[in-house]
Amino acid sequence: MSDTLTDERISYLRVPDREELPEDARALQDAGREKFGFVPNVVRGWAVRPEHLVKWRAHYDLVMLGDSKLSRVQRELIAVAVSSVNRCEYCSTTHPAFLRVALQEEGRDPHVAHAVQSNPYHAVHDERLTPMERAILSFALRVTTSSHEIGPAEVEFLRASGLDDETIFDVAQVAAMFNFTNRLANATGLKPNPEYHDMGR
Repeated sequence: MSDTLTDERISYLRVPDREELPEDARALQDAGREKFGFVPNVVRGWAVRPEHLVKWRAHYDLVMLGDSKLSRVQRELIAVAVSSVNRCEYCSTTHPAFLRVALQEEGRDPHVAHAVQSNPYHAVHDERLTPMERAILSFALRVTTSSHEIGPAEVEFLRASGLDDETIFDVAQVAAMFNFTNRLANATGLKPNPEYHDMGR
């Protein structure tokens, strides 16, 4: 068992040894190592509650990788903006990395990721983003800071920007999921793997 306060310090909580974990939680760690070449700290740190980790990851995959008209770039834009507002060290390191990669795959400027990370409120005016992407970011920020004030006019603005109702729900769900994830990462002191700093650069 790792003592994270004196050993790796990836979490305020204890980090279970792999041998302690049920098969489905170990499988998440193995999948991370196969994909990235390292085990993401989130699937190590949150394995303190293995069943919760597995179910959180299933929801994350559904929201971020599942069927949607939102592109990978659009989902990662939301992730970065929300995580920046919430000052989440873990997600503000990992998701700009994912966004840089996704932008490069579309032949776009990867520096957009830094702009969104640095100040998402300025990014809603960044002309390197499409009008639809700027509308998505604006709505995601509202979900993050003042969801209780959202009204029909803001939904209508998204419709006018080209989103159907299913996709509007997806925007809200990505933003809401990251608000949850950011708060849990902050509360548990989750530290990002250093490899993310160089990803997509």
